[in-house]
Amino acid sequence: MVSCHFLLFSLFLLLSPRVLLSVSDTDALLKLKESFTTSNSLDSWTQDTSPCAGNEQWVGVVCFKGIITGLRLGNMGLSGAVDVEALKGITGLRTVSFTNNSLSGPIPEFNKLGALKAIYLTKNNFSGSIPSDFFSKMESLKKVWLSGNGFAGEIPISLSNLPNLIELHLEYNKFSGKIPQVLPAKLTSLDLSYNDLEGEIPASFKFKAESFAGNEKLCGTQLGKECLKMKAPQTKQTLEGQGPMGIEQSVVKTTPDNPQQAKVAVAVVTLTVVLLMLIAAGIIVMKRREEEFYMLGRENLDEPMVTRMTSNRRKSKDSNSRKGGSAKGGGIGIGDLVIVNDEKGVFGLPDLMKAAAEVLGNGSLGSAYKAVMTSGVAVVVKRMQDMNRIGKDGFDGEMRRLGRLRHKNILTPLAYHYRKEEKLVVYEFIPKGSLLYILHGDLGLLHAELTWPTRLKIVKGIARGLGFLHAELASYNLPHGNLKSSNILIDYDFEPRLSDYGFASLVNPAQISQGLFAYRSPESIQYRIATPKCDVYCFGIVILEILTGKFPSQYLPNGKGGTDVVQWVLSAISERREFELIDPGIAGMRNSASEMERLLYIGAACVESNPDNRPAMKDVIRTIEEVQVERFQFQESSELQLSPSEREGYTTEFSSSSSSPSNIYNAQEGIRHHSRRLTG
Repeated sequence: MVSCHFLLFSLFLLLSPRVLLSVSDTDALLKLKESFTTSNSLDSWTQDTSPCAGNEQWVGVVCFKGIITGLRLGNMGLSGAVDVEALKGITGLRTVSFTNNSLSGPIPEFNKLGALKAIYLTKNNFSGSIPSDFFSKMESLKKVWLSGNGFAGEIPISLSNLPNLIELHLEYNKFSGKIPQVLPAKLTSLDLSYNDLEGEIPASFKFKAESFAGNEKLCGTQLGKECLKMKAPQTKQTLEGQGPMGIEQSVVKTTPDNPQQAKVAVAVVTLTVVLLMLIAAGIIVMKRREEEFYMLGRENLDEPMVTRMTSNRRKSKDSNSRKGGSAKGGGIGIGDLVIVNDEKGVFGLPDLMKAAAEVLGNGSLGSAYKAVMTSGVAVVVKRMQDMNRIGKDGFDGEMRRLGRLRHKNILTPLAYHYRKEEKLVVYEFIPKGSLLYILHGDLGLLHAELTWPTRLKIVKGIARGLGFLHAELASYNLPHGNLKSSNILIDYDFEPRLSDYGFASLVNPAQISQGLFAYRSPESIQYRIATPKCDVYCFGIVILEILTGKFPSQYLPNGKGGTDVVQWVLSAISERREFELIDPGIAGMRNSASEMERLLYIGAACVESNPDNRPAMKDVIRTIEEVQVERFQFQESSELQLSPSEREGYTTEFSSSSSSPSNIYNAQEGIRHHSRRLTG
């Protein structure tokens, strides 16, 4: 009887669907492994183990309650082809990632897996054209990343009809022809840059120019490049004979009878063009000088005025008189240029007027100009508007306080000029420009120098500077208030310098939400409150921007354009795709993979939507200081070595959350736990 029960029990186990499914999944993955010509990184895939078996779970296999839901095989050194037929039996499969390998051939037939939600094939050697109807039956697809391959031909029109597609990245391929006229309604992230596309970008596309860069034959408002309209060819009768009415016509001649006439015509046209260019140049020069006069307050230059701010008013006046000027009204007169930091010498408005001026650009608080004075000192003059929240004396006090700050990661103002309608603030000129420009605007040598050690150095420098401001300006609700990559200047040795800080008390309340980036933090948007935790949120955005190389949509007032780095990063973390977030420019440093992802988690903690769950600035700084360029004592792997229980500290709530990043994880405890685990 016991033997009978044992036999029945054994038959039950053999016929159990779950066991049969497990065997099928094992065979399927082993068959996939056989399709790769190099697969040393998949040594854990063996017949005598199970893909989802606890501590013996196969590398690169994502499981949920014993069911395979994803393959995360990025940076595994794989080559050969992908046997999609082997995967058809894995019914729970939703995500496939083969990024940064050496796989080749045409695009794998993932269209046979209709339930897939995400395909990541970035940085492989796939090539050839993709059939136009390839994606037509993949209505569940949300994310398609095919960048960094050799795909050619037209972009498959079936991509336009995917109802759930939110991310489409086809950059750095050889796609040609025109862009489809319609994009999926839910698409929020698009990159078609560096292909061979042509024609006009549909005006309805609301993505920024960087999404289409590197396609010389493209035109449209997004690129600021007008499309030339083709004119209908004009027909001319060129043969001698009779016209429609029987009238005799001679050959239409396109050149003068006399060659000398042609030379004269060419000379006249050339001379006319040269004269027009000279006139245009003269107008531009005159216009620039007019702007300089207006910018620097030409009407106030009847006498040179300069004020040096010291703790002793009498000493200040004596010093000014020796410089050849005097300060009326106690040194804060309407026409004065008030020096608050004399480390670059003492100068006045006349010195700026004599300088060669150059427009640098416009920001949320005004415009900026570069001026090189006769002494050789280069400065930036910022014309600040909407700064009338406090009066003249209060403004002077704030600027004097900022002028006393000294830290190698802080750009201290040198001087200011007060007028009711606008304020001029003068800073030292930093040659390399802003972090925003080096990350997104310059794709040459400066961008190439943004290695992982350099980026980590920049992050640490920002943290130190921000920590200094939070200590020195502790009484401020927003010690910085406007931290973003355009306000981080990069010195000659890639040391960051923070600028445009401490202005929250100066900006008019009506303009403060548009002028200061900290007011775009979730709590400021929802409750109109501002605390030092808003600076922490802004710092988190910058960290994610530096690591991913993506321009954050959070910088734009309407959020349209760029990449929503917060949602993108948190979504990838929930899907265990952290390393796919890393900018390809630094992703190759495999010894540093764990440190990069460690910093990624710090950035994710800083952008927690609930400010109570964000770490304090001092905790962020301490943990960032512990991040190293390389950490050899850990396994050389492209993946952060987190156990399932440790990952729960970061992603416990994510699967049930909405698009809002709130309640994803307890950020402060998560960041401390992560720090202890990696440094302990």
